[in-house]
Amino acid sequence: MRYTIYIILCILFCTSLMAQTAKDLSSQDYPYLEKLYLHLHQNPELSFYETNTAKRLAEELRQAGFQVTENFGGTGVVGILKNGPGPTVLIRADMDALPVVEETGKAYASKVTTKDESGNTVGVMHACGHDIHMTVWAGAARTLAKLKSKWSGTLIMVGQPAEERSGGAKAMLKEGLYSKFPKPDYALAIHVSPTLAAGRIGYRKEYTLANVDFMDITVYGQGGHGAYPQTTIDPIVLSARIITTLQTIVSRETSPLEPAVVTVGAIHGGAKGNVIPNEVQMQLTMRSYSDQVRKNTIEKIGRICRGEAIAAGLPESKFPKLTMRPEETPSTYNDPALTERIISHFKATFGDPQIQEVEPSMAGEDFALFGRTDEKVPIFLFWLGTQDGSMAEKAAKGEIQLPSLHSSRFCPVPEPTIKTGVAAMSEAALRLFKK
Repeated sequence: MRYTIYIILCILFCTSLMAQTAKDLSSQDYPYLEKLYLHLHQNPELSFYETNTAKRLAEELRQAGFQVTENFGGTGVVGILKNGPGPTVLIRADMDALPVVEETGKAYASKVTTKDESGNTVGVMHACGHDIHMTVWAGAARTLAKLKSKWSGTLIMVGQPAEERSGGAKAMLKEGLYSKFPKPDYALAIHVSPTLAAGRIGYRKEYTLANVDFMDITVYGQGGHGAYPQTTIDPIVLSARIITTLQTIVSRETSPLEPAVVTVGAIHGGAKGNVIPNEVQMQLTMRSYSDQVRKNTIEKIGRICRGEAIAAGLPESKFPKLTMRPEETPSTYNDPALTERIISHFKATFGDPQIQEVEPSMAGEDFALFGRTDEKVPIFLFWLGTQDGSMAEKAAKGEIQLPSLHSSRFCPVPEPTIKTGVAAMSEAALRLFKK
């Protein structure tokens, strides 16, 4: 009799487990995930130094039954869960924080400080939501491990370092992410949205994030006394002319149908009002979607700098020096077929009102590199709402302005943000693994 009751209870338990959805499991797992989120939020680490963060994520994967490789491409973490024949799906989360002093006023606010690579003491904060990304990532790994009876294939979980400095994805791919581990058929990622209401999911087909490039320009001149400008070639005046002319790259040399940005974000020259310096330092960022616009923008900056130097009477030996910083990020292109496949599933699972098409952004994300290798893996990055619903509604009406990503006051609402993220990422993978 006892044996019969035991069998019946086992059947009921298994039936109940099989009936559970990713949404159910994300809700049940939330108390655990909230603690994980608070831990990650209060213990942020800068790009390339995510040592303790990576160890914690590796342990999360091991507890869920994954085979784990640590220190891949720096502090990167790779977890593999094989579950029979089928597609290979990669889910990526970025691990690094920013050198920002948190000013959210939350009881769980980060109080971490550290030395940056220049020796300066800086605050450290997850001001871009990577703590949410990692929590959702860990929750999806736990959920998909519990739902193994509902899918077949290979799941790859990638904890990526140094997204903020655009080096982590490159390092992991260079070390052989697609050759030393199963090559993915699809790659997925999320990014928090500072404007979408918590519980909502945003998406964009095709280009969703931009090419990002950084350039340093040294403008040379011939310094001297400020009272005798005729004896000098003033690099400050020359820099002003260059800055003004650079704006015509977008307004007059790029099609109005092609998005582009050229921003001079920093300029440093001189030390005293009556001394004309020998040189000026400028720092630029350029944004675009198409590779051709990116290439043309960089070439036109060089042409304008040379032309203005000639007009100022400088010899070729003193033409401006242009240096591209090795922090470039290509545009993120969401594969249209993959996007449609997942979004149609989201609408059926969560309902149309929760799913929102959003405008593309001129920010950058090195997740783009996962789709830019010779393997041409289709990728899809979707947006996760983080804001209180009433605040998001007021912002949409223009009544208030919400803190942006990278702001010291950016503060996601943990619930239902994390629940929605875990359920959405798990459902996206289940759709691709569909038996």
